[in-house]
Amino acid sequence: MLKRKTGGPLLWLPMVALVLSVCWGIPPRASAGDLETIRAKGVLRHLAIPYANFVRETGRGPDGLDVELMQAFSAHLGVAYELVRTDWKNIIPDLTGKIVTPRGEAVVIEGDAPVRGDVIATGFTVLPWRKKIMDFSEATFPSGVWLVAESEAPISPISPTGDILNDIREVKGRMKGISVLTLKNSCLDAELYGIAETGAGVRMFPEDRDLEEMIPSVVAQMADATLIDAPVALAGLSTWPGKIKIIGPVSEAQEMAAAFPKGSPRLRRAFDEFFTEFKKSGRYRALVDRYYPSAVIFYPDFFK
Repeated sequence: MLKRKTGGPLLWLPMVALVLSVCWGIPPRASAGDLETIRAKGVLRHLAIPYANFVRETGRGPDGLDVELMQAFSAHLGVAYELVRTDWKNIIPDLTGKIVTPRGEAVVIEGDAPVRGDVIATGFTVLPWRKKIMDFSEATFPSGVWLVAESEAPISPISPTGDILNDIREVKGRMKGISVLTLKNSCLDAELYGIAETGAGVRMFPEDRDLEEMIPSVVAQMADATLIDAPVALAGLSTWPGKIKIIGPVSEAQEMAAAFPKGSPRLRRAFDEFFTEFKKSGRYRALVDRYYPSAVIFYPDFFK
């Protein structure tokens, strides 16, 4: 017979916490001191992927709305700025140190990975399963997922009704028989929106390629249409005039935000405080007008 050691059930608490973290997808709590550590190192590592006008690579170096936002945040903290390029397959492990697989709104931890950055800001959408493993700032940009098609594709844009749910039903009702690019384990994952149930042919976009290649792939007629973030679709209209058409929404309104590890509450709060003042100063609206001027027209309540 096994004898219970002195201390009783308390000895089992660490084991219970570990089991829950694996089953529920909640990483064990990291140590505090996150903001202090970054200030001690003297650098903020910004995890990013070239994506529309959020993160761009030019001959003069990186720029874009999220790049300039994080550069301003770094200056606010009094540390250097470092852009750490990653991809959609690795961006979450690069931040959290955990390899994860979403299961609906839950996540399963598959293993460990090296941490390469302190914050994600790259047109990154807030999703329920992502909130299980990361902490998000207040919303930095409005979004939603739209269906964008090649101009000659056999599907017509809907006429907006003013009711987003009706519009989504209308879009899905027109998708039977067309091919649609989607990206697994992202906000463009077909399973999040029931795309397969519409009768559309779902095609997986390679996770190691940049999302900004999805619209060009449609223009090249590699698929009839693609799921894409609304801000990226807006940018695509000016980049590919006459080559694409916006069919309509497949999701309700979404938000983009900066993502932080669960063990960095002070860093996240510091960003929220900075961002509040950054908006009041008018500097954020200037960035939006530079990189996404039409967003103010499409989302007036968010930017008022």
